[in-house]
Order: sequence, then structure tokens, then C-alpha cells
Amino acid sequence: MTAGRNATILQVAVPCPIPGTFDYRAPADFTGTVAPGQRVQVPFGRRQVVGVLVGCSDTSALPENKLRRATAILDESPLLSADVLELARWAADYYHHPIGEVFATLLPTALRQGKPARRRPPEAWRLTEAGRAISIASLGRRAPRQAALLEQAADAAAEGVTAETLRDTGGDWRTALNALVEKGLLEACPPPRTRPTPERPSLNEEQQAACDALMDMVESHGVALLDGVTGSGKTEVYLRVIADVLQRDRQVLVLVPEIGLTPQLVRRFRQRLPGRLVSLHSGLSDGERLDAWLAAATGEADVIVGTRSALFTPLARPGLLVIDEEHDLSFKQQDGFRYHARDLAVVRARRLGVPVVLGSATPAMESLHNAERGRYQHLRLTRRAGVAQPPTVHLLDLRGQRLTAGLSEPLIARMRKNLEEGGQSLLFLNRRGYAPVLLCHDCGWVAECPRCDARLTWHQAANRLRCHHCGHETMVHRQCGDCGSIDLRPIGQGTEQLEQTLESLFPDVPIARIDRDSTRRKGAMEHLLARARSGEARILLGTQMLAKGHHLPDVSLVGLLDCDQGLFGTDFHGSERMAQLITQVSGRAGRAQRPGEVLLQTHHPEHPLLQLLLRDGYPAFARACMEERAAALLPPFSHLALLRAEAVQPEAPRQFLQAARELAASVAAREVGIMGPVPAPMERRAGRYRAQLLLQCRTRKPLHITLSRLGEALQTLSAARRVRWSLDVDPQEMI
Repeated sequence: MTAGRNATILQVAVPCPIPGTFDYRAPADFTGTVAPGQRVQVPFGRRQVVGVLVGCSDTSALPENKLRRATAILDESPLLSADVLELARWAADYYHHPIGEVFATLLPTALRQGKPARRRPPEAWRLTEAGRAISIASLGRRAPRQAALLEQAADAAAEGVTAETLRDTGGDWRTALNALVEKGLLEACPPPRTRPTPERPSLNEEQQAACDALMDMVESHGVALLDGVTGSGKTEVYLRVIADVLQRDRQVLVLVPEIGLTPQLVRRFRQRLPGRLVSLHSGLSDGERLDAWLAAATGEADVIVGTRSALFTPLARPGLLVIDEEHDLSFKQQDGFRYHARDLAVVRARRLGVPVVLGSATPAMESLHNAERGRYQHLRLTRRAGVAQPPTVHLLDLRGQRLTAGLSEPLIARMRKNLEEGGQSLLFLNRRGYAPVLLCHDCGWVAECPRCDARLTWHQAANRLRCHHCGHETMVHRQCGDCGSIDLRPIGQGTEQLEQTLESLFPDVPIARIDRDSTRRKGAMEHLLARARSGEARILLGTQMLAKGHHLPDVSLVGLLDCDQGLFGTDFHGSERMAQLITQVSGRAGRAQRPGEVLLQTHHPEHPLLQLLLRDGYPAFARACMEERAAALLPPFSHLALLRAEAVQPEAPRQFLQAARELAASVAAREVGIMGPVPAPMERRAGRYRAQLLLQCRTRKPLHITLSRLGEALQTLSAARRVRWSLDVDPQEMI
């Protein structure tokens, strides 16, 4: 591969589902220099698209008269660093995904649309004389968001409050800011480069040992699994090591699984770390995301905190990668380019020669297996930091119990006592909406999704029936679709119904519900979490959004309303996910001085998983799970790839996959097992029928050789034209 002024053939990765790159001649009037990593605008069919230049050549397999000219070279120099280019190539090969779509994933939306790679200069604002004189409390009654911004500016004093900090508040902060500037209460000022760091809390022996081990890795590549119980101070360990890396003038990339965790972590990092911090996640506008991406790429940002796709952010001075809550399913992309950010982070760190830290209270089986084999350094934090003690955990047997919207009498009584003692309660129910089923009491008819093999969930507040799988929604039926009866009844409980019940049981107690419905508006999540952290809301209820890594110091009672959801699933990951969920939710209790208590409601108190977790904790469960998987040759003791197909016609996916099975059998290495095709556990979803074919092998190499051969052959199948198909390497869900 060559690059430079004289290269005539551009090898471009075009965002399309076709494997390989496409050759173009350079633009006729182009006189500059080309190099891999630049964006190129090219004609593709009847469209103009933006691709990434991945190579240059003097020759092409196509005759010159067949080659089209690129329309424009959009960048004077490469936007993507060499390590990111190599990572993209490696990922395209490993996940057997078209390289053009892989490269499209790497770029922020604004860059994919061909917009200039220019960023706005860093912005900051400080109080004017008038701003220091105004009563923030009086303004808060008329304009609460403006008052909140003034309060932040007052806390920042002469240094000023930055745009990055204001973005973390969520909501339409820009409009409120402009209003304050127009009133003469705020003025622009130079952004601060560094901030004073507050006094650091002392470390216990385990935290100090983990910090020492990680700091020893800073000058070389290594992978460390930071395996710490909930509340053990993993974030404090991150902060110490990150500060050490920053002192060496290196950058740090931190990945978190959910947007909801980003503001909490960013706020704590800003308080403790010098230098400039930016965040990268889908909650930002296209312009904000581009600014943060370019700040990281140019080295202006020292710390980058982001969700899954932030992994591909170019770094000018890479020094450390941190994956927080590494077990979380959110790190696996579930459609399109189905990569796993945790696994690719390990690959990227190795290529950069820098360390990577994987942190979790409930590590994934794959990570524990790598630690046992010596591939990862296993650092353990077995006790909570400070004076906090592990919560006491009890099973509540629901058999024969009277339930009120899913709440047992013992749980209600314990909540009353906890509130009287000044405690905060957290209830977990992983079902949003009012009720998961709307049933005709006369004939048994159930409201079902017309596009999925699923029932519609009743959302009472919106008076709508919604499918949580495809998004279909309709008005609530006034009468039965079969017999015409008007006796329609909600069956089961969701978070909406639970909130109503709690309001009637505890009429004078502030309640905060945190789920996808209550956090739809920008800034709503941060507002609700602020109420939870401050203690204003005394009862918290929600779905998994509330269970992931939030530090809620006042919570002293946690109730899981239904522990049985994941005990009897068909996916072999089910028991692992349930154990992680129970452990993570339980870990929200007793994280400060007040002792914590956890109540697990179940109809199966004798279930081995529950008994093992209560008696010996997550490490014992993980050992038992490993033994089961080793006996069954399931990951991490084998490697899987799932070939999925879907179509409007019910037979088309099976016909395609049957032909794919025959092809696979003819090209597969003999070590590779082929299972299926079978219908997906939910066969019909979003109006399309789905089926799948599973390939399994004890080692990776034969499996990937087979997948490479199979991918090329599948393109030639006539049945492929009647379906949409995809390949999922290392699938995390079998649905």
C-alpha cells in the first residue's frame, strides 16, 4: 500500500453491506496528498456517500475506464489514527462484517454526513457583578433551570463553568444560558485548563494493593480484572490510577455501559481529576459529539468518558483504557455491526501497548475464565470501603401470600419501619408500564401484538397498549376482540402500577420512578437521580436503569419484587444474568453508615441459584456456573457464531438457513459443529419471521476459517435474496 501525491487509485471503505473496498480514481482537480484515514466523498450508485480511505494503489483489478472518480477528498490529513484503522480492519475480519459499515461506526454522525472536521473553541462562563448580586433563590421560583446554571457558575467562581460541565446537567441548558447572558448575569471567559483536586479518601489494604498493581502496569500492556464487591471502592481505584496516568501526560478512555451512568461518573471525575474531560454518548447533539471526538483526537481532552461506540475514538496520547461494569450486556452491539466493546478494548489496548482495566462486582464468565488461565491479572476487593458493611439478605416466600400490586405484606411492613427510621427504600421490578397483560375476564382473550409473538403492555398514563419488542402501539381496547365483553382486566404488575400503589400506601412519602418511560425527556434521568441521591425521594422504584452502578448512600432497604423471571429461561446466559442482577441490585443497600437489608420475593425459595447466592455469594455461583458450562462445552469453553435470518414469509428464513447449513457442512472444518436451523425463541417480531443456525467449536481458528468460507458462499445463494441475514460472532443473547 502506498500513499502520497502520485497515487491514482483510492481504495475506499463505503458504508454498504457489501464486503470489501471499492476502487476510485482521485478527483480530477485534486493536487494534495492522500493517506489512509481521510474521508472521501464518492458516487455510489445514484447517491453521493462519505467513505473512508483505507489504502492507495497504482493499479486496480478493474479497467481504468470502468473506474469512477471520487467527488472530493474531505480532509487535509487523516482523521482516524493508524491504531484505529488497524482495529477496524481486525474487527471487520473477526466479526465477519462488511468493512465499510465498520468504518461508518467509527465516525460521529456529523463526519459521516460529510461535515467539516472543525470544532467550536472551548467555552466557559462566569458570574458578572450583577450575577453575584442576584438572589438565586428568588430566580429559582421563576426560572429553575437558569437558577441551577447560576448556582453552578457560583460554585466554579472565577474559573468559570464550562460547556462540558453544563452538558452533564442534561436538558436544554443552552437556552437558559443564553437568557442569563442577555440579562447580564453571566459572561464568557477563558476555560480553565486544570482544577484544584480535593483531598482524597484513604484506601484500605485491598484498594492500595490494587492501585499498586495497576500502576506497575502503566508503562506496558496488560489486562487487569478488578473484581470488587458492590461498594468496595472500585471507582476510587480508577481515580488513583487515572491520576497517575495523567501525570505522565497520557490520555485515558473510560467506557460505561449506559448513558445514565455517564453524568454520575463524569461529575465525580471532574471533581477529582486535573485536565480536561469530555463525554461521548448518544444523548449529545451531533455538534457536541463532534466537539468531544475531535478534542480527544487532537489530544486537547485528557479524559474521555463514553458508552460503547466511544471505544473507537482516536487518542493522540493513549495511556489507559478502563471498562466499568465490564459484565454488562450493553457493551455488546445487538444489530448491524455486532461487536463487543469490552473484547475490542482488550485488542486495542494490546495494539497500543497500554493497560486495560475491566471492573465489575459480578464479572462475566469469559473474564473470570481468562483470569483463571492467567491471561488477565485478577485483583480482588472483597470488602466494602470505609465503614459500610454488606447488607443482610432474606428470601420472602410468596407462596400463599396476599399481594398488593406485587408487594407482599412483610415487604410493606418492612418499608414502613425503614421509613420511620429515616431510611430510603429501593424497589426493583424489571417490567415497565402498568400491566404486561390485558385480559378478557369472560372468554380469556388477550391483547396481542399484531406484528410479534408477544402480548401488548398496558401503559395507563398514556392510555396506550405498547409492544416492548417492536414499538407497535394502539389505543386501549374498550371491549374484547373476540366476544365483545367490556370486562377487560389488567394482569400482572409494571412499574406504573407499582408507583400508584405506593402512592396510596405511603401518601406523604416522595417517590421517584426511574424507567425508560419516566426518563424519555432530555435531562429527566439526571433530575430523578439527583432526587434519589439527595434523599428528597424516600422511595425509589424502577427497572434495570436503577440497578446499574448508581451510588445511592441513603438506601438502606432494597426489595426485588420478582426474582423468578430469570430462573427458568431457555438461554444458557439466563442464570448468569439473573445472579448478576440480584447481586447488583442488592448492592445498592447499605453503602454508607446505615446498615442495609435486602428482601428477595420469590415463589421458588428452594431454587439452587438463590440458595447458593445467599449462602456463598457471587464467586461461589460463578464457580458452579463454570463447572456446568465446562461439562456442556458452552462458552467460555467453546466459541459460538449465530447465523440469523428473517423475512415476511414464514418459510423463507428456514429455507435459506437449510441451504446455509448444507453449504456450511461442505466448507466447515471438521471440528465445527452445526445445529439447526430452528425458529428463534420469539419467531415473529416486527412483522418478520425469524430463524437461526448455530455453529460451535472448542477453538476459535477452525470456526473463523469456516465463517470466512461460508460468508463468501452465502452471497451466491438464491434463497439469500428473499431474506435479511446476519452473522453474530460470540453472541450474548440467543433470542
